[in-house]
Amino acid sequence: MAKMWAGRTSGETDSLADELNSSIGVDCRMYRQDIRGSQAHAAMLGRQGIITQTDAEQLIAGLEQILQDLESGALSFDMSCEDIHMFVEQVLTDRLGDVGKRLHTARSRNDQVALDLRMYLRDEAADLQKLIRDLLQVLVRVAEQNMKAVMPGYTHLQRAQPVLFPQHILAYAMMLLRDADRLRDCVKRMNVSPIGSCALAGTTYETDRIYEAGLLAFDDIAMNSIDGVSDRDFCLEMMSALSILMMHLSRFAEEIVLWSSWEFKFIELSDAYTTGSSIMPQKKNPDMAELIRGKTGRVYGDLMGLLTTFKGLPLAYNKDMQEDKQAVFDAVDTAKLCLQVIAPMVDTMKVLPDNMRRAAQNGFINATDLADHLVKKGLPFRSAYKISGEIVADCIRKGLVLETYPLEAYKAYSELFAEDVYDDISIETCVEKRISKGGTSTGSVLEQIAWVKERIKTQFEE
Repeated sequence: MAKMWAGRTSGETDSLADELNSSIGVDCRMYRQDIRGSQAHAAMLGRQGIITQTDAEQLIAGLEQILQDLESGALSFDMSCEDIHMFVEQVLTDRLGDVGKRLHTARSRNDQVALDLRMYLRDEAADLQKLIRDLLQVLVRVAEQNMKAVMPGYTHLQRAQPVLFPQHILAYAMMLLRDADRLRDCVKRMNVSPIGSCALAGTTYETDRIYEAGLLAFDDIAMNSIDGVSDRDFCLEMMSALSILMMHLSRFAEEIVLWSSWEFKFIELSDAYTTGSSIMPQKKNPDMAELIRGKTGRVYGDLMGLLTTFKGLPLAYNKDMQEDKQAVFDAVDTAKLCLQVIAPMVDTMKVLPDNMRRAAQNGFINATDLADHLVKKGLPFRSAYKISGEIVADCIRKGLVLETYPLEAYKAYSELFAEDVYDDISIETCVEKRISKGGTSTGSVLEQIAWVKERIKTQFEE
């Protein structure tokens, strides 16, 4: 196929050079944005008298027909075209003749691709927000259904203090709310129209960039045409936000892997989100959680790859920038798939509160409360801390836990101990005493659930 840019050169390029140069296999997914952007451009050209209104209307109608044909399957992408922009313009010219050739007046592929990419990622950010909202709703539901489940809270992966399982789950809800905020912030800076920047220096035509940007729901226009075609900060910022999101999903996935193991057995995953072993018939492997954990590195790689691509580029446009789409599209696709899988995986998992409680009892995670019991009776904290540590060591030697340690043995360490020690160190009491805002008591966790629900209601667009 003859190149539409043939003129200064013959347009005859080597077949392998064509393969290296081509991007339609990657950017064809932006066909809706490319067509909508071109329709807005045609409308602006007609309104400004740069082309006739009749030509503008023909262009808009012709583009609409191409969109319908692509959606219906009546038209397929021609992979011999260099990119989606050339494909759409070629089809339009084939159908409208010279009228089709007028569409590219007062624009370049440089500002056109920047426009398409911003519009596409804006749409993808909206889809990602919905998926985050869906996962948040699952987390709230799981929290509400397991309000009595007590588990060990961990530091250094060592049992530390008892917490309500819902509070632990809600910690991930807080992370996801921040992830959604980051995506919204990305869109604020993304939603700036580069169209009209042309190749890099603007145009001699009396265009109306603000009108065209308004037709496409942009908040503003790029105020520097060189920056307009060379900026890909919005890609990097979105990929950075997705990397943090994936890090949060990976941390959650890691805990799911741990919790579903026989060593923990806090949860059991649905068969729909596990696999078996090819040789060991007893196995139920948490492969989906492991893959989410693994794919986090892939998204990190997408971000680092594009950062590296851009680090030495002079202004304005360079063909290296064509590499932006494969990286950012992969990051978006990966994050979306992981969100789509983890939400039902968590929604269908079976929580095993009895196992959680046994782990909480056997880990001496009420030792701090034992020390606090003595402090309330007047003993300095450091003295109480030492006594509690010695009692824990004695329990370990004798195969006991603090709840089964005899009162006489307690009294051997301090006469301040009495029967009320058993009430103060019960797992339930330890949880319910943490009444500070954000803490693990039932009242505090219910307040957290209500807060997350309100954020979901007010922060996410339907």
